[in-house]
Amino acid sequence: MIEKLNIVKQRFDEVNDLIIQPDIISDQKRYVELNKEYKDLKALMDVRETYIELSENIKESEEIIADGSDPEMSEMAKLQMEEAKTELPKLDEKIRIMLVPKDPEDSKNVVMEIRAGAGGDEASIFAGDLYKMYNKYADSRGWKANIVDYNEGTNGGFKEMIFEISGEDVYGTLKFEAGVHRVQRVPQTETQGRVHTSAATVMVLPEAEEFDVEINPKEVRVDFFCSSGPGGQSVNTTYSAVRLTHIPTGLVAQCQDQKSQHKNKEKAFRVLRSRLYEMELAKKLAADSAKRNSMVSSGDRSAKIRTYNYSQGRVTDHRINLTLYDLSNIINGDIQKIIDELQLVENTEKLKENSDAF
Repeated sequence: MIEKLNIVKQRFDEVNDLIIQPDIISDQKRYVELNKEYKDLKALMDVRETYIELSENIKESEEIIADGSDPEMSEMAKLQMEEAKTELPKLDEKIRIMLVPKDPEDSKNVVMEIRAGAGGDEASIFAGDLYKMYNKYADSRGWKANIVDYNEGTNGGFKEMIFEISGEDVYGTLKFEAGVHRVQRVPQTETQGRVHTSAATVMVLPEAEEFDVEINPKEVRVDFFCSSGPGGQSVNTTYSAVRLTHIPTGLVAQCQDQKSQHKNKEKAFRVLRSRLYEMELAKKLAADSAKRNSMVSSGDRSAKIRTYNYSQGRVTDHRINLTLYDLSNIINGDIQKIIDELQLVENTEKLKENSDAF
């Protein structure tokens, strides 16, 4: 393992030198890529130091115990060695996972789209609940969430909600949330107390940088219209909302959240870029999933991934057969335990694929 970490250190030193070169700084795409690589390698370098320290502690303890001239020192050395030998395998496993090549999209920000599915008003209310859940989770991670566009439901919630989340490794964390989410509960409008099943679809798109997707402005139709919903007189009576139509693909992106037409147009272009980028990524994910027989990151938007059952207070993730009886906390944004389990499954799959490298 030390040999592999030393090879990584050589690359770390190389990247460290490259990111201060003027020709690299002037090339935005290359500079961003190297900065991301530097951050990942730096985390490995920190773990490498701990690994070396533990290895040296074992070697030093063995020498003291072999000498045996000082019984008290020998006893302390035994304790130090036991501790190091307990920690080293854990660290070894952590390093193996860190050495697995990361998906380049994982560090990106995301555009999330939640759409009410079957279930009428109750589906819209559930879509609103999911939006609040992700908003609270983003807040707990120190991420920033911004609404791009929305279409309110007739009885609360949203028929559609599109929002951006920015922060550290957002896509790598939230990509597992894509798919159909199902809720089983008694709707507020139900007088007989019967449990209804409703659904909402969640899409998680990695936010594409300008250099990831080039859009020819001549291939985009731009329409301006008055915003709807809350926002005051200036939002609702001026043509500040923007709708973009990408003519070659027919993809549409719009934004009406800002008072400024320019800011709405900027946001809409970010969404359009991300949708174009995601089209290609979905093909890759489907191909990777077929090769790996993985349900965790299949890219299949129609797959039912999770059920929220209110009468039993449980949440079930169908991909990994995980059931948690903690619905109230989960729907209030505490979804980390589910994400941790999904990431563990994906990392295990990747480790199997890369087992020859170790």
